[in-house]
Amino acid sequence: MNHLMETYKRLPVAFTEGSGCWLQDADGKRYLDALTGIAVCGLGHAHPAITKAISDQAGSLLHTSNLYELPLQSELADRLCELSGMDRVFFANSGAEANEAAIKIARLHGHQKGQSRPATIVVDGSFHGRTMATLTATGNRKVQAGFEPLLSGFVRAPFNDLQAIRQIAENTNEVSALFVEPVLGEGGIVIPDDEYLPGLRKICDDNGWLLMLDEVQTGNGRTGAYFAYQHTAILPDVVTTAKGLGNGVPIGACLARGEAATTFQPGNHGSTFGGNPLACAAAIAVLDTLEKDGLIQRAAELGDRIVDGLRENLKGNNMVRTVRGKGLMIAVELEEPCGELVAEALQAGILINVTQDTIVRLLPALTMSDKEADELVSRVSALIQG
Repeated sequence: MNHLMETYKRLPVAFTEGSGCWLQDADGKRYLDALTGIAVCGLGHAHPAITKAISDQAGSLLHTSNLYELPLQSELADRLCELSGMDRVFFANSGAEANEAAIKIARLHGHQKGQSRPATIVVDGSFHGRTMATLTATGNRKVQAGFEPLLSGFVRAPFNDLQAIRQIAENTNEVSALFVEPVLGEGGIVIPDDEYLPGLRKICDDNGWLLMLDEVQTGNGRTGAYFAYQHTAILPDVVTTAKGLGNGVPIGACLARGEAATTFQPGNHGSTFGGNPLACAAAIAVLDTLEKDGLIQRAAELGDRIVDGLRENLKGNNMVRTVRGKGLMIAVELEEPCGELVAEALQAGILINVTQDTIVRLLPALTMSDKEADELVSRVSALIQG
């Protein structure tokens, strides 16, 4: 009997070790990892700087709780605020928890402004997590099905549609915030128009709303900027991140500035494990490595190389609708459902993901070499060509 709850339909492989962009299973077979634990291991597997940080910290102090001062947490908060333009940080254990904190900030902010039922605008195709609040905010009925009644306090709009947001503003005075991914991740690597985020910033400013960005997947250098909003000139009021921040050690962060940064007061929110010394040591090592090795710019260059290679190899294939990407968030969208490619890729020694039924999603490590990037292009192209 398998005593695990069947929340995952697992593939028939168990990995025993990893190094850089490669994983190895119990039989010694090697796999090129183009998924990195769903955008988590941005520095690849067993990175020496992360290994040393974890080992050193485990040898001194793992956890004391947030009842006491945590110098590493303060150091990490300083670094993240410097990188982001934010003022303060709340640390959690995951992207869902970071997003939960953002939703609570939006609601408390609305009540503090005198709104009796403050609402947050969310968009179709989004994914924010699987807690009750974050799955309600998510724009995907498959995630929500069976968990009704969903929470109230959310207003839905199409993604990449500024006019829809303007119409909401004209018809309600109960909105306190707008929450959106700069690039839809689980939604299929959907990249909005260049004017979308600046347009949202203006609408929020005009209406006194918080602009909140979910950068759980897009953050930590993956798109070729530390945060994806930094491809524009805007600043959000709240931004969340997780995944690549700890390179495999669970950590999430909700960053805020201005009024949003002081909305929480003692007793409003908390976390037992959030931002403990081990997680913060790992995250600081990630930030050090991203900076020292120039990996954020490298993500932009690698992304262009992979997208260009896939477009060249797949041109003329009538089954390919489009190849697109933002840094190392890359999608090959096909004309028909292609879920079977995940198992076929595993057999071929490469890890990929299929989302929205027809989209091959690639989230490789920022540390990938040119040779490995070209091998990724070759293997994925062969897989799609059949």
